[in-house]
Amino acid sequence: MGLIHIDLFTTLDGVAQAPGGPEEDSSDGFAFGGWQAPLWDEVVDAQIESGMADLDALLLGRRTYDIFASYWPTAKGDIAELFNRVPKYVASHQTPALEWANSTLLGPDIADAVQRLRERHEHTHVIGSLDFVQTLFAQRLFDQLTLWVYPILLGSGKKVFADGVVPANLRLIEPVVASPSGAVFQRYELAEGTPATGDMSAIDQEAHQG
Repeated sequence: MGLIHIDLFTTLDGVAQAPGGPEEDSSDGFAFGGWQAPLWDEVVDAQIESGMADLDALLLGRRTYDIFASYWPTAKGDIAELFNRVPKYVASHQTPALEWANSTLLGPDIADAVQRLRERHEHTHVIGSLDFVQTLFAQRLFDQLTLWVYPILLGSGKKVFADGVVPANLRLIEPVVASPSGAVFQRYELAEGTPATGDMSAIDQEAHQG
C-alpha cells in the first residue's frame, strides 16, 4: 500500500503561505510572499531533492496546481523533469481545465480518492496546498509529514495547522537537520492512537527519589 506524504515549508510561527514568491498568494493582504528565498541554501536544496527522490505522483490543491502548472512545464532541472513526468491529481470543488500533461481531477469523495492513490502509487506527495492539507489532517489521510521550518516570525498568514486538526501522535523518523541559514528539516510519520497525558509532579518526585 502506497504512502501519502505532506511536504510543507513553514516559518517558526507556523505560516506556510506563499513561500515561493510575491505573486504566489497575496490573499488577505499577505505581504511576505517569497519569504523562503532569502533563507535558501545548498543544504535545503539537497534535502528537498533527496526528499522528492521517491515521488511517483503529485496530489495538489487547486491554487498550488495552478502555480505549478504555470511554472514547471517550461522549467529545467531534475525536479522539473520529475514533476512534468509523473501523474498529477488535483483536489477542487469545481471542474477546472487541467492543461498540464498527466493531470487528473480528484473525485468528490476525498477518502475514497486517496485510497485509490495508495493502491496506484508508492509515494504520492502533497506539496503546499494548505487548504487541501487541512482536510487531510482532519481525516488522518496522510502517512508522513515533512516540515522545513525557517527561523522567522511573520505573525499573520495561512498556517500549517489552521483548523480541523484532530489529536494525533507523530513519530520522528529521520534525524533533524539544520541548514546554515537556520532552516530545520523534520520528517514524521503518523502513529497510532492519540496523545497521552500525565502528571509532571509525579515524574519530578520519582526523579528526586531516584
